[in-house]
Amino acid sequence: MSLTDPFTICLICIIGLALLGLPIGHAMIAGSIVYLFAAGLDMGTAAEQLLNGMYTSYILLAVPLFILSAEIMNSGSMTERLLMFCNALVGRFRGGLALVNVVQSIIFAGMSGSAIADAAGVGKMMQKMMTDGDRYPASFAAALTAATAVIGPIIPPSIPIVLYALVSGASIGYLFLAGMVPGLLMGLMQMALVVMTAKRRNFPVEKPVPARALPGITLRALPALMMPVILLGGIYSGVTTPTEAAAIAAAYAFLISAIVYRTVTLRGTYQTLLSSARTTASIGMLIAGALVFNYVITVENIPRTLSAFLQGFELSPIMFLIIVNILLLVLGCLLEGTTIILIVLPVLIPTAQVLGIDLVHFGIICVVNIMIGLITPPYGLLLFIMTNIGQVSLRSLVREITPFLIAMLVCLAIITFRPDLVLFLPRFFGYQG
Repeated sequence: MSLTDPFTICLICIIGLALLGLPIGHAMIAGSIVYLFAAGLDMGTAAEQLLNGMYTSYILLAVPLFILSAEIMNSGSMTERLLMFCNALVGRFRGGLALVNVVQSIIFAGMSGSAIADAAGVGKMMQKMMTDGDRYPASFAAALTAATAVIGPIIPPSIPIVLYALVSGASIGYLFLAGMVPGLLMGLMQMALVVMTAKRRNFPVEKPVPARALPGITLRALPALMMPVILLGGIYSGVTTPTEAAAIAAAYAFLISAIVYRTVTLRGTYQTLLSSARTTASIGMLIAGALVFNYVITVENIPRTLSAFLQGFELSPIMFLIIVNILLLVLGCLLEGTTIILIVLPVLIPTAQVLGIDLVHFGIICVVNIMIGLITPPYGLLLFIMTNIGQVSLRSLVREITPFLIAMLVCLAIITFRPDLVLFLPRFFGYQG
């Protein structure tokens, strides 16, 4: 590969533009157009690939709809009522608010589908609750909030899983099912770690919620608690597609907030739609750039070349998965998760198929890796978000989050070496993989 090779020029263009501050989606589109020009191909192919990819992929509609449902929840009072319910369940134990933080992430995982949305929305509220009155160190509260937010995109619904389904062709429904056990396992490991830390550091015990108040708290939270039931029930019963279920989730969140809880105003609705549109546009440009760049990768025959190269080493499926884990963990420290899914995984998926690795199992491994990357120093995105929200230093945050990071790596190792644990629920519901 020489410096005058069209693909080399394309990569230099993308990296150079990204370093100059251009969003990576725009940089990929520009680099791909330069490639088409240098290779003597029709530059209109870039627009064709972009339009075909964006307008023929029905699955992509789920992304803005999940984003909208999360924004509606965060703008209404659904989050406050769910937090009260979580506090009633586990708040009475030592380190109760820390346990509430974990439990709310497990519950909210079935609603927003985004780690960043969970951290910026509910996570901000949890940070304030935990640090109020100096109950918990601010750095510990911020670290726990970042760690628990990672659960969101593993337990369905999940925007990263939707994007993986787009590039792999695997069933979203079975991918959603496959994420449940790993997500719950991660949540249980975090709760165990919180319990041990609470005893060692003598975290406070919250005032128990009287038993007579539990029915009322549960009843007030019930409409919000029904959201994941309706969402996932529609998908797995076959009544709705995942995209239709995402639309129902957004509509349900709005109706509950507006009619039942009566916390939605016209101004609030406008701000919610505006915020959702901005987030969707940001992700949409990244997807558009990836679609065009993936065409370049296909023309260059890179997936097949890499597959043949790796087969030359006679790797076993386990060795390949270990290499993928290391690669994605390193990339997760440096790149945004959506970029990894849309650019890196399409190159790795053909090799996984040749080695006989189940694509549903492979997808969950990849998503867990990418989520861990969000809290991995030095450039984990959630680390920067929580240093801003918690007003803590990056050094203190990294020190507090390290035990949770180790626990997640243990969870990653378990699901890598025990595929039956990941595929148990999909197979129960008829998956043949």
